[in-house]
Amino acid sequence: MLSVVNEDGTTETGSLLDDIVREGARRLLAAALEAEVSQYIAELANQRDETGRRLVVRNGHHRERAVATAAGPVTVKAPRVNDRRVDIETGERERFSSKILAPWCRKSPKISEVLPLLYLHGLSSGDFVPAMEQFLGSAAGLSSATVTRLTRQWQDDHTAFQNRDLSGTGYVYVWADGIHPKIRLGQARSCILVLMGVRLDGRKELIALAEGLRESTESWADLLRDCRRRGMRDPELVVGDGAMGLWRALGEVFPQARHQRCWVHKTRNVMNALPKSAQPGAKKALQEICNAEDRAHAEKAITAFEKAFGAKWPKAVKKITGEADELLAFYDFPAEHWIHLRTTNPIESTFSTVKLRTKVTRGAGSPAAALAMVFKLVESAQTRWRAITGAHLVTLVRAGAKFESGVLAESGKQAA
Repeated sequence: MLSVVNEDGTTETGSLLDDIVREGARRLLAAALEAEVSQYIAELANQRDETGRRLVVRNGHHRERAVATAAGPVTVKAPRVNDRRVDIETGERERFSSKILAPWCRKSPKISEVLPLLYLHGLSSGDFVPAMEQFLGSAAGLSSATVTRLTRQWQDDHTAFQNRDLSGTGYVYVWADGIHPKIRLGQARSCILVLMGVRLDGRKELIALAEGLRESTESWADLLRDCRRRGMRDPELVVGDGAMGLWRALGEVFPQARHQRCWVHKTRNVMNALPKSAQPGAKKALQEICNAEDRAHAEKAITAFEKAFGAKWPKAVKKITGEADELLAFYDFPAEHWIHLRTTNPIESTFSTVKLRTKVTRGAGSPAAALAMVFKLVESAQTRWRAITGAHLVTLVRAGAKFESGVLAESGKQAA
C-alpha cells in the first residue's frame, strides 16, 4: 500500500516517487516468486504418492522479510512449497529453493557493489548506516558488524584470487598497467599493478591485482614471477605503457612474449615534448600511423612524421622512431584484434567505470582492505566485460598461425 501524501508531496517514508518505485518493485518481485513456484509445482504435478495425492503442493507463505534493493527496501512474503519427495540415493527430503530470492538473501547483488565503493570513498564501517539510509531509504541488515564481516571476507576473496592456479588458463594477450587510485596504500608512491588477459575463448579476464611501484622493475618482476609460479605461460603479446619497469621484468620472466606500447600513453608523451602550436598537426600524424591499413603504410606514416617534425623537435620524434617495432607489433596479429591491442584501454576504462579516481578523506583503512575493495569492484565490473572482436581467431594466434596485414596467411592455415 502506498503512503498518504502530505501537502508538500512527501510521505512518511520519503517522496511519493520513491514510494511508487518501491511499491512497483515489491509487486514485481512478488509476482515473479509466485510464477516461479507455480512453474515448479506444475512441472512436478504427476509426482504422486500411493493414494494419488500430489507430492509437491503450495503451503502458504514464509514470514515477511525486507530485502535491500537498488529501488530501496522491499518487503516480501515468499511463497512456501511442501515437497514430500525423497531422494533415492541420499534418503533426504527434496526442497524447493528459489533462484530469484534465496532463503538467506537480504540484499541484491547491486547493493554489494555499492558497499566497497562507499568504503573507498573514505567511509568507516560506522558511517555505512547513515550513508545507506540516504541511498536506500533504509539500512536494514547493514550494521557496522555486518560491514566488518564483509570487508574481512573481501580480503579473503582477494587472497584466494591471488593464489589460484593459472595452469589451466592460457592468456594469449595481456594488458598491464599501474593505476593510481587515491586510496591509502602501503607506501606514498605505491600504485595498483594490474594484469588483464584474453583467454583462448576470446573473453577478457582479470589475472592479477597487487600493490607495487609502477616504474619498478622489481615490483613487476615479483608479480610476474608469482603468475608463472602458479602456472601462467608466456602470452603472445603484452600491451603496456613504455615508461613502466614492466618491460625489463617481462624479458626476465616471460621472454617469449612480444611487446606492444600503448598508443594513448605514447601520444601523451609526444604531445608533452611539443609546443601547443604543433600539437594538433602532430596528433593527426600519429593517428595516421596507428590507424594505418597495414604495417607498410604505418612505416611510411612514421617517415612522414619524422620529416615534418624531426628538424625542430627531434626528441619528440625519437619517442616514435626509437620504439617503432614495439609500437607496430599489433600489425602482426589478426586485424579484428588491432583495436584491442593498440592501447591499455581495457584496464583504463574498467578503473574509470568503478570510479576509483575520486579523492577520499580518510582512506579505506589498511592497505590490504583498500586493495580488497578495489578487487571486489573490478570483480563486479568483470561480469560485464565482452569478448574481443574475432574471438575465434585467438586459438589460431596461440597455435602459431601467421598473419600478414591482419589476414591469416596460407602457410598459417596449414600450420593451424
